[in-house]
Amino acid sequence: MRLVTFSDARGARIGVLDGDAVRDLHAADPHLPRDMIGLIAGGVPALAAARAAAARAPVVADAKLLAPIPRTPKNIFCVGKNYHEHAKEFAGSGFDGGAKDVVPPYPVVFSKPHTAIIAQGEPILSALDPTGGLDYEGELAVVIGTGGRGISKANALAHVFGYTIVNDVTARHLQKRHSQWVLGKGLDSFAPMGPAILTADAAPDPAKLELTTWVNGQQRQHAPVADLIFDIPTLIEAISAAITLEPGDVIATGTPAGVGIGFSPPVFLKSGDVVRISVPGIGVLENPVA
Repeated sequence: MRLVTFSDARGARIGVLDGDAVRDLHAADPHLPRDMIGLIAGGVPALAAARAAAARAPVVADAKLLAPIPRTPKNIFCVGKNYHEHAKEFAGSGFDGGAKDVVPPYPVVFSKPHTAIIAQGEPILSALDPTGGLDYEGELAVVIGTGGRGISKANALAHVFGYTIVNDVTARHLQKRHSQWVLGKGLDSFAPMGPAILTADAAPDPAKLELTTWVNGQQRQHAPVADLIFDIPTLIEAISAAITLEPGDVIATGTPAGVGIGFSPPVFLKSGDVVRISVPGIGVLENPVA
C-alpha cells in the first residue's frame, strides 16, 4: 500500500495512492487519524483499518500531494557516503573537507530540519544557495514505525513502517566551507520527499529496491539498495543506540554515485532544471529547480 498526505479545499489528510489517483482514507473511515504520524503511531490496528478503508475510499479529484510527513518528529536523519562508488567520487571531488577515510568505518550521520521538507512537484529554491554549487542526491528513506532506543540490528526491520524517497539537495560550496554538513544541506526546500510511503509489508527485503535519478531526462544515478555500505538494519541500530527513535522519524540512507560533483568539471543544478527520482513500488519524486 502506498500512503500519502494530500490537501484539498477541506484541508490536509491521509490517503492512498491508487495508480495516479488519490483516495481519501478519512472519508472512508472517519475514525482514522487525519495525519500520517497519527496513523503510524496507531500501529498495526491503525494500518489494518487504513487497508480496509482503502477498498472503499473515494477518489479526490482535486487532491494536491504534500510530503508524506510534512513535519517529522525530529530532524531527518541523513547518512553520508553510504555507497562505495559515491564515497570514492566524493573523496575525489575536493568537497570532502579533508576526511581521512574514503569509505567510512562507521555511519556518517547528519540531519536536515523539517523546514527543508517540500513535496512532489514543489520547487527547489536555488537562490538560497548564493555560491552556485547546487547538487542533487537521490535516496531511499526509511520511515520508523515502532520507536525505541537500543534497537538491535536483528530486530530493526520490525521497527520500520515503510519507505519513501528523499532528495538530499546540497549546496556543495557551503558544505565544504563549514566542514560539517547541516548548513550546506538543511536549507529551506532542500529535502523534497515523496510521493508516497510504501508500507513495509510491500517491501519485506528493502535491499531488493532500486533507485534511479534523472536530471532533465538524463540518467545520472542508478543503484540497488543492496549496494549500501551500511544496510538499513545497521543504520537503525547505530542511530538508536542512544537516541530514541519515534514513530514517523525518517532516515535517508545515502546516495549512489552520479551526483553533480562526480563530473569533471562538476555539473551543478540551475534554475529551470528538473530532478526526477524513481524507486519502483514507491513512485516518482520530481521537483523543478527555481
